[in-house]
Amino acid sequence: MTLVSGSPAHAAPPPTPEKVTDVPNEPLDPRDRQLLAEAEANGEPTVTVVVATDRDETGAVAQALTRLGATVDNRVDDVGYVRARVPTALVRKAATLPGVAALDLDEKFPLPEPTPETRPGPLPRIRPAGPGPTTPAANPYLPTHETGAVSFVKAHPTWDGRGVTIGIMDTGIDLDHPALQTTSTGERKIVDWFTATDPLEDPSWRAMITEVTGPTFTYAGQTWTAPAGTWRINIFSESITAGDAPAGDVNRDGDRDDLFGVLYDPATGDVRVDTNQNRDFTDDEVMRPYREKFQVGHFGTDDPGTPVREQVPFVVEVRRDVDIDPTDQQPGPYYDFVNIGIVAGAHGTHVAGIAAGHGLFGSSKVNGAAPGAKLVSARACSWAGGCSYAALTDGMIELVVNRKVDVVNMSIGGLPALNDGNSAQAILYTRLINDYGVQFFISAGNSGPGLNTVGDPSVATDVVSVAASISRDTWRANYGSEVRARHSVFPFSSRGPREDGGLKPNITAPGAAISTTPLWLPGSAVPEAGYDLPPGYQMLNGTSMAAPQATGAAALLLSAAKATGRTVSPAALRRALYSSATWIDGAPAHSQGYGLVNVPGAWQLLRTGPQPRSYTVDAPVCTPISEHLATPHRGPGVFNRAPPG
Repeated sequence: MTLVSGSPAHAAPPPTPEKVTDVPNEPLDPRDRQLLAEAEANGEPTVTVVVATDRDETGAVAQALTRLGATVDNRVDDVGYVRARVPTALVRKAATLPGVAALDLDEKFPLPEPTPETRPGPLPRIRPAGPGPTTPAANPYLPTHETGAVSFVKAHPTWDGRGVTIGIMDTGIDLDHPALQTTSTGERKIVDWFTATDPLEDPSWRAMITEVTGPTFTYAGQTWTAPAGTWRINIFSESITAGDAPAGDVNRDGDRDDLFGVLYDPATGDVRVDTNQNRDFTDDEVMRPYREKFQVGHFGTDDPGTPVREQVPFVVEVRRDVDIDPTDQQPGPYYDFVNIGIVAGAHGTHVAGIAAGHGLFGSSKVNGAAPGAKLVSARACSWAGGCSYAALTDGMIELVVNRKVDVVNMSIGGLPALNDGNSAQAILYTRLINDYGVQFFISAGNSGPGLNTVGDPSVATDVVSVAASISRDTWRANYGSEVRARHSVFPFSSRGPREDGGLKPNITAPGAAISTTPLWLPGSAVPEAGYDLPPGYQMLNGTSMAAPQATGAAALLLSAAKATGRTVSPAALRRALYSSATWIDGAPAHSQGYGLVNVPGAWQLLRTGPQPRSYTVDAPVCTPISEHLATPHRGPGVFNRAPPG
């Protein structure tokens, strides 16, 4: 999660959980009951649900949902996952089907908005100059040295993330940014790019329904030219991006009314996009999904005389056999969809630069935490509709099961009424971590400083939930402020514990950074520090910026383990990070977890091959909604918020 620009932000007051009324044998949690009531009030015929099934029961659950009249849109048996559109009136029945471990209604939530805060101290006597080509590796603008990442790479240059691939679940990564082109060894940095959203909800997916035949044909009132043969055609409208960073102008020509033809060969999966708008596909490149040939198209033509890029990169992707009308409770009709993969906002690119950027600010010395690592970009947020739990879950499963990443960063989440780590999403993430050996690092949230504000899905037991810290040097460099404390936890950083008393967040990392953003966005000022940033860079703060610091640190440790022939399980990685963390004086455990990430210290533990230990704790919990915990009024940690008396 992110708060942006120039200064840290006051977090909004944590949401007040709705008043919960006991309902005998109620299968839905309070938030899902509210979402279902809203769907009923709006007359929605179906709702999307995310289902975690019991082991080996996925097929049976999918069949039972189908018999209820649901449409199963995604099913992954090895994970125990079903995503389905269920008739609204039958959601409670679906939640009680045999084999259903947990069921969540899908929900969309926006990325956080910036809210400026006044500086916490006086102006420094000497104002910082801002980052540039002479900025050293250890610097306060992108403070990866505060986790020990810089000193670790200096001591072990070949353990800089080489051999490790990081999945970035976010708004998409800019494919043109110079600091995201190559690893430290000169290999391709971004090795895969896909869109995890639902084709029926995200208009960047185009249904390829209309059949046409070349070499000439008429479509949408225009005459088009194409190679000989039979094709499918649709139109991509730039205006669909109006609610997010592209602002409805993907070719950067100042208007929002441009239309681009999309031609598709269903036999081969080849795609052509009429980027020059001449309605002639014979002069357009034949494109394939990015991971096949690393093809990148562009809308617009750049003017080299301006500092900002006047073109937006895109990739294509195909999803076959999509039921285009699941609400009719009948199978089909089925059509292929083509996605025009465009970055939805600056957030994902900024996160990627922190985790694994190479050569930022035009300096050969300034890198993200793991410059040798490769990246896979997954977009689950779209066009002012926010990010959905269903898209995030689909995307996380895709990253781990099919894209074979080694570690995942997700700087997105929400604050549910019951953040006890027992949602369907949390159960599925825990399975992915333990069954596939891929650790997830997720931002804790920006709803602090109140107790029990840590967000879902970072509350999942085996997810590493990351809080945000800031140093005295970064206060001065990025905010123009003088403070006394060497390190502190940001006030906005969400606090634990979970509703059941479980320890969250788990770890802390620097939560303010100047990092990469799409080149087609203008530069931004850092007004309180007194300098401007060029296009391609922005100062952001939030637990969104802390999570990739921790993810990059983990990539260094995994790189070192691979280089030395060691196998590191997620449990061993977590134990090393937690046990070696540096305590931040003056901050309670429920704000910082085990403390600030310490890469060299974690490696010292990993190299000795420690055996992770597990403990079972059963403690009393007393809160206004603790009766709704998996075991009422009990949990893995003592948590008492009962009124006196």
